[in-house]
Amino acid sequence: MSTAVALDHVGVAARDLGPLTAAYERLGFALSPVAQQSGRRSPDKPVELYGSGNRCAFLRHGYIELIAILDPALFANGVDGFVARYAGAHIIALAMLDEAANLARLRRAGLEIPGISHLERPVEAGGPIARFARLPLPDAPEGRLQLIRHLTAELVWDKRWMGHRNGAVALESVILANDPAAETAARLSRLAGLPLVPDPAGGFLLRLPGAAGAAGPQAPVVATSLRILDPAALPAVLPGVTSPALPCIAGFVVRTGDGNAAVARLLAAEGIPAIPAPGLWGEGLMVPPAYAGGAAVVFAA
Repeated sequence: MSTAVALDHVGVAARDLGPLTAAYERLGFALSPVAQQSGRRSPDKPVELYGSGNRCAFLRHGYIELIAILDPALFANGVDGFVARYAGAHIIALAMLDEAANLARLRRAGLEIPGISHLERPVEAGGPIARFARLPLPDAPEGRLQLIRHLTAELVWDKRWMGHRNGAVALESVILANDPAAETAARLSRLAGLPLVPDPAGGFLLRLPGAAGAAGPQAPVVATSLRILDPAALPAVLPGVTSPALPCIAGFVVRTGDGNAAVARLLAAEGIPAIPAPGLWGEGLMVPPAYAGGAAVVFAA
């Protein structure tokens, strides 16, 4: 298949990993161990150790990546540029099933992509190596917009790191803002190979159909979406949230499996604001960006 099929992950970037991961643990996410990344700067270059590293919240469908600079003496793989703009969400990865077919499609569309990029990292210290095939969209001002296929998905979605106190089960939507929204929408439609429809809030909606196992080795078929909004429409979807810069990835939606019961109790106990948030996902509780590393997080019931 030569289109994107699902929302794979969203990435939140910071200069320091410790405070970022502490914020998400406080929100009730269980996180994987720290993993320093390696990769090739271009398809013809050797694998090298990067200065960037992450911890992740793996869900039954998709995941949240928390990424920062672990070693400033090494190549930061773009994270330094991300956090220079603002601390918050800078990465959107869409799941694909066939990197060769998607590369051919993108080249036919006129994109100058040198080849399939590869990234790898240890699952945990001294453990096996997780590997990924990637097709990043060149020079995207929103951050890192990419197609991805997990070559070792069974190593990544480990049950040890999937017991979330907040009841989270799926990454359902990502919300972006730009003026005009059409510029970002066109880039994402081209990357995904899928059409846009109007978003009721004012902007564009890109629906991803879902595919079994596309965002996890045993992930159910979950329909996910990208919402690309005009800045004036953003507060109607994420109450009180303004764009830190344009374009930006303003926030994302996480589906819970218990009608938000666990996360409502947890946020109240932690003294974290839980703002009612309307949307395509139904009733939601929004955590403001200040409590989630610069990105608004909506828990959807």
